[in-house]
Amino acid sequence: MLIVGLGNPGPMYEKNRHNIGFLVINELIKRNNATKLSSSSFQGELYKFSNHFLLKPLTYMNLSGNAIAAVKNFYKIDEVVVIHDDLDLPFGALRFKHGGGHGGHNGLRSTDEKISPAYIRIRLGIGKPAHKGEVASYVLSDFNEGEVKHLDNWIRHTCEAVEFLLQHSMEDTSSKYSLKIFQIQ
Repeated sequence: MLIVGLGNPGPMYEKNRHNIGFLVINELIKRNNATKLSSSSFQGELYKFSNHFLLKPLTYMNLSGNAIAAVKNFYKIDEVVVIHDDLDLPFGALRFKHGGGHGGHNGLRSTDEKISPAYIRIRLGIGKPAHKGEVASYVLSDFNEGEVKHLDNWIRHTCEAVEFLLQHSMEDTSSKYSLKIFQIQ
């Protein structure tokens, strides 16, 4: 399975809402002692544990599909999971979906164009800005202080869901790990 976290490379984007996919991949790398694979032809940071791959595309969000397609085709991977931010869900929500539209998300649009929309999506809700015209600045802004308090636990919960998904169906994973909003237990 290829597990991809969407985000933008570089320190200025590190804690942005749009980079929640990278944050989850970073935690999965640690939790699973994933080994970094060296290859510049993939346009991303690629790691492996067991027989699974973790990818952070370094192409910037709008071209994420290029890196995903390169890894998928080189290793002949059938199952792809994409972890991404979702404006249509409140902060802390976690949802699972197979296929569907990109909903205006440029990383998903690029992925759909390069590999088709037939992949599992792990949707992490980041909420919406007050005005539609503020979407770009909102997704490229850092999580606020209140959100940061819950971020580590939410990422950990998402990692548990991904690890469960490696052995179970998407439906079972969704049933066990979906969240309307993240609440500390």
